[in-house]
Amino acid sequence: MQQKGETIVRFEDVSFEYGAANPILDEVNFAARRGAKIALMGQNGAGKSTLFQLITKSAVPEDGKIHLAPNLSIAIARQVIPREDMALTLREFFEKCFAEKVYDIDPKIDKVLEAVNLAAPKDRLIKDFSGGQQARLLLASALIQNPDLLLLDEPTNNLDKDGIAHLTKFLVDYEKTVIVISHDSDFLNAFTKGVLYLDIFTKKMEQYTGNYKDVVREISIRVEKEIRKNAQFEKHIQEKKDKANFFANKGGKMRILAKRMRESAAEAEESKVDVRREDKTIRKFTIGVKEHHVGEILRIDSLSIMRGDKIIECEARVSLNKNRHLLLTGPNGIGKTTLLENLARGGSDGAPCLPKSKAIGCKQQYSGSAKISEGVRVGYYRQDFSTLDFNETVYKTLESVMDKPDEQFMRSVAAGFLIDGDLMRAKVGNLSEGQKGLVAFAQLALLRPNLLILDEPTNHINFRHLPIIAKALDQYEGAMVLVSHVPEFVKKIRIDDTLDLGGLEPLKKTKGK
Repeated sequence: MQQKGETIVRFEDVSFEYGAANPILDEVNFAARRGAKIALMGQNGAGKSTLFQLITKSAVPEDGKIHLAPNLSIAIARQVIPREDMALTLREFFEKCFAEKVYDIDPKIDKVLEAVNLAAPKDRLIKDFSGGQQARLLLASALIQNPDLLLLDEPTNNLDKDGIAHLTKFLVDYEKTVIVISHDSDFLNAFTKGVLYLDIFTKKMEQYTGNYKDVVREISIRVEKEIRKNAQFEKHIQEKKDKANFFANKGGKMRILAKRMRESAAEAEESKVDVRREDKTIRKFTIGVKEHHVGEILRIDSLSIMRGDKIIECEARVSLNKNRHLLLTGPNGIGKTTLLENLARGGSDGAPCLPKSKAIGCKQQYSGSAKISEGVRVGYYRQDFSTLDFNETVYKTLESVMDKPDEQFMRSVAAGFLIDGDLMRAKVGNLSEGQKGLVAFAQLALLRPNLLILDEPTNHINFRHLPIIAKALDQYEGAMVLVSHVPEFVKKIRIDDTLDLGGLEPLKKTKGK
């Protein structure tokens, strides 16, 4: 019989590493009880997603034991839908969630789609859903399994305001156990009652009770106390060392006193506490422009949007010159990502602007009129990082966007984005989603584009980095098109024009045509 409050997951001295040079967990201990709602925090690359893999047994610990309650059912909503699933129909996607065939699955699909506030025909292909709709499908794929333990990996990525509100209400009412990875503090604070913090430096797990903001405040107070305490020890140590040096020079019995002073200083040194190091943040950076383009950079006369199941062409009248920032808004599924994809390809009648642009998957035929002027260099941040070659090293990925090789400069830029020598040698596909995001920003800094196209640039990024990224975008002197569902982020960026796709009127047809 299941009892609320019983321990259903317990890590006992669990260690895990990706090779001897890349330890992730070091003798980690924590427990999760039935009915708990827990936030899992930690810096990008700390191993949060790896922890989920260990719980689901898709990874095996090097040492220690992972205890799970008998017959515990677990489902995980991952960050992104695997590429091999993009060609599946909606029904096939949900059928794949079960090890055995589920008869009469359609009513179950209808129920979970209602739970995530999404309506769609079951024969629709997964690749035809927007990024925000795919985020809802990821959650629905976990919910349809009705698990005892629900693992959510960045569930608010790509969700619009209504989607986040709907998900939050669902989780507040949800009676089973939830462990969620997210960088959205307001979202976490609305329903979590405990925090697991995975420290990237010590490889240990810290466990706290209370809501997210209370825990963050508690950690900050503790760090401040430890810093003050260590400052007192430092003062005491220096005083004893100064006195020891003074008495040592006096000779005779004074040398004995000097020895005591040194011993006292050593004891104080040992009494210093290890201050919990805060997450590293990226350095301040700029996205420069190699050569400023004279005149119009981007023009959009009309564009296609989705309303229900229909594609409607609407008038837009957008013109961007240098130093003009455009915010593109509208609900999930209306066509924001599709528009950005086609802009990155060069517009409806332009040539592709990006290296590896063939890797960009287009969801639907674009029939609007948009054009990027000749000679404009485009930097495109795509929400699923499919403009990056996952089989290539980070080194080659960054080098590929530079006009001429300059390893010292490239490594300096990379270091500012917390990309060290080990990461430079790693394949992009082996990085965490947050690290891929930092590689994408490092690319933009090295590319120095005339036009920035940014599709949900906050996805997967540690919240400590976001003010620095916002500052760089605010100061960007080229033309920029931005899509973001994070109001706090957008507020920090200069926006000159806003185009709301939801408020556009259909093009009027000329009589006789």
